Amino acid sequence: MEEEAAPRRLSATLSRLRIAGFKSFCEPTMVEVRPGLTGIVGPNGCGKSNVVEALRWAMGESSARSLRGGEMDDVIFAGTATRPSRNLAEVTLFLEDAAGVAPAPLEREPELEISRRITRGEGSGYRINGRETRQRDVQTLFADLASGPRASGMVSQGRVAALIAAKPEERRAVLEEAAGIAGLRARRHEAELKLRQAENNLSRAEDLTAQLDATRESLGRQAKQAARYRNLSGLVRDAEAGLFALMVARADQALGAAGQGLEAARAQTGSAEAAAETATLAAHAAEQALPGPRAAEAVTRTALERRRLEAEGGEAALARAVAALEAAQALAGQIEADLTHARGMAADAQAAEARAAREDAALTTSVAALPSKLEAAAETLALAEDAARASERAANTATDAAAQAAAQANQMAAELAFAEQRARR
Repeated sequence: MEEEAAPRRLSATLSRLRIAGFKSFCEPTMVEVRPGLTGIVGPNGCGKSNVVEALRWAMGESSARSLRGGEMDDVIFAGTATRPSRNLAEVTLFLEDAAGVAPAPLEREPELEISRRITRGEGSGYRINGRETRQRDVQTLFADLASGPRASGMVSQGRVAALIAAKPEERRAVLEEAAGIAGLRARRHEAELKLRQAENNLSRAEDLTAQLDATRESLGRQAKQAARYRNLSGLVRDAEAGLFALMVARADQALGAAGQGLEAARAQTGSAEAAAETATLAAHAAEQALPGPRAAEAVTRTALERRRLEAEGGEAALARAVAALEAAQALAGQIEADLTHARGMAADAQAAEARAAREDAALTTSVAALPSKLEAAAETLALAEDAARASERAANTATDAAAQAAAQANQMAAELAFAEQRARR
């Protein structure tokens, strides 16, 4: 038996790397990767690591922390003191001899341009030769090439120490990558995810099938009910048709009876019109005979009204006379009361006159004694003024003495304090 041919290992060559707006690359920069060994030399902080990170980012790196950032928008040029910030970053990889590497329909293209573009606040997207594609397709493409953003061939800062201290599982991944089966593992992982999704869809389909069976049973019951409803509806329509025919017959019968009643009513209306005409003639004759009785009634009514007015006038005169009598009686009583009050006032006036005479006599006596009282009061006032002046002089003397005593007391207190101070010394 002939040996089976080994599967052809896919390969491609990175020829150029174009960076625009990524981290420290504000302006578009083209990095040529020529055959042989290509190196980037420069001092610390010049952006050498940014070239490797741009390459990893274009290969599908999804962790911002592995790119030394807090979020993916941090890879966009943030600006300097002399340059404004950018809102767009793009990295493009140019691959040569890449036939059979890209997914369909680009699997026969010998040259590939794989670009990743990010817009601030909107996320990033991938393109292969200008056609939009998924991140998974780009990652699978580089996995088939035994490369990728986290491949062992991408040696970044601290990567060598990590490989030395790697666990057996991590070393196995490195060996598988070197053997070129990393793409197969990626496809296997993707196939497992699709298989699990298919299993979930299958279980979901079974649930939907059970629900559809229940719905089908319910629809079957509803169909039976609809058929029964149609049968009952036909019977109801037949019954309604018979009922409508019976109602039409009864309506025709009622219409004939109503026509007979109409003829009878018309005959009665003719008799009533003749009777009304006779009554109208009688009323006209009565109206012709009414003027004489109406004139007599008017004369009688006029006389009656005159008698009623005369009676009302007599009643009014009697009421006025009674009111005048009551007013005269009230006035007489008031006059009597006023007379009694005047007599009392006259008696009070006489008593007041006698009291005024007595007070006049007393005033005359007081006026006669007033000069002697004035002289005594003047003497008493002079004595009081002399006593007040003497008291004022005594008060001034006492005030001076008190001031002198206070000064002496202050002097004695100062001497005492001085003596106590000397005694303490």
